[in-house]
Amino acid sequence: MYIDGKWKAGNSDFAVTNPATGEVIGRVPDANEHDIEAAVAAADIAFADWKKTTAYQRSELLYRAWELMVRQKSQLAELMTREQGKPLKASLNEVQYGADFLLWFAEEAKRMYGQIIPSARENQRFLVHKSPVGVVGAITPWNYPISMITRKLAPALAAGCTVILKPAESTPLCARAMMEIFDEAGFPPGVINLLTVQNPSRVGEVFCTDPRVRKLTFTGSTQVGKELNGLAATNMKRVSMELGGHAPAIVFPDADPVHAAKGLSLVKFLNTGQACISPNRIFVHEDHAEPFIQELTSRASRLKAGNGLENGIGIGPLINELAVGKVDGQVKDAISRGAKVHTGGQRLTEKGLSGGYFYAPTVLSGVTEPMRIYREETFGPIAPVITYRSEKDVIAMANDTEYGLAAYIYSNDIGTAMRAFEALDFGIIGINDINPTSAAAPFGGLKNSGLGREGAQEGIEEYLETKLGGFAI
Repeated sequence: MYIDGKWKAGNSDFAVTNPATGEVIGRVPDANEHDIEAAVAAADIAFADWKKTTAYQRSELLYRAWELMVRQKSQLAELMTREQGKPLKASLNEVQYGADFLLWFAEEAKRMYGQIIPSARENQRFLVHKSPVGVVGAITPWNYPISMITRKLAPALAAGCTVILKPAESTPLCARAMMEIFDEAGFPPGVINLLTVQNPSRVGEVFCTDPRVRKLTFTGSTQVGKELNGLAATNMKRVSMELGGHAPAIVFPDADPVHAAKGLSLVKFLNTGQACISPNRIFVHEDHAEPFIQELTSRASRLKAGNGLENGIGIGPLINELAVGKVDGQVKDAISRGAKVHTGGQRLTEKGLSGGYFYAPTVLSGVTEPMRIYREETFGPIAPVITYRSEKDVIAMANDTEYGLAAYIYSNDIGTAMRAFEALDFGIIGINDINPTSAAAPFGGLKNSGLGREGAQEGIEEYLETKLGGFAI
């Protein structure tokens, strides 16, 4: 663990495994109550001085961290592939994406502008000042184990907050590597702290109840997010929640179905489908379903599964046995209710894959509302195709979900695209675009997909309080 600028061993530890092979690749401390208290105390004490630093000082440290991260890009990517499983090319892309947040917020730190507001009274002036929230508890997921750290820590640090990071128990080695970068960059002791723990509920409870922690930022499942949000609300904590998704992708009749299948295959099977913005329901007009399914099936069937460190690997493992069981259960349920499997539909164990958690890239057609996959977030390499007849019908079907994170549109008609963009109840919508994300763009969802935004100008606002001064002169 990294607490108050020092590396600390624990009284016990737990193993970290490679999901592609099952081998143990490291061990990390299992934090206890004393470690958690030490981290909170360190962050609280450090906040008194850190909040007084200038925006330029904080910017310089973030810029140093960015330089170090870019310099170590290959090593970080290789570690991520070993720990999380994604192909090395995807890991390299994530490290660069994660570094982008450090660079963006190094500049955004200098743009925390206040206001002077005119008063109706001649002898009065209003001054609006932005100040840091305080100590931040950050909980990050395993599916993007580096970029989700920088997406939270960069704006918090830029704002003048101190941070305690609790990474996912499946990917603590990536978090440790990032702490080494922040340490080398020169952040003062206590400003950034790392707790690794096998049972995350202990840390989450402290983040939500300890009065010294003023803000919780969480990325994970909607179920856990709701529990944490409820506990935080009773203690009047500021929260940011980036939760689950069930993204629709709509291919309108004026779009090229083959082109759409190419794009959606790339985003659907990215990170083995383990992304909250992964398209989970693909709506194709009934007149164009056949060429779309044919192209999507062709591309899915050609993806090579395996250890992401090997050449030519297009899809990695799922994170654990529970994930395999969930995906396989959804596929079997869909088949039992009439869905057709065009490719995949089974766990992969041959050709050296038996030690990992591999599931074949799968394309299903004939998916209907009663099937579990129509409602549940999948988090796996399953592409369910649903046909529709009219624009009105497909918009209603797309919005018929408790989630509201991401959606995708394929259309060559600006009117159709604009109507769909305005009608879809989702926070992020890609129009002929499978990657509508950037450090410079706000990321977040509606409904049960979360609260608040990450990235962009909105990202730093999540870590700032607004203070008003009324001056009589």
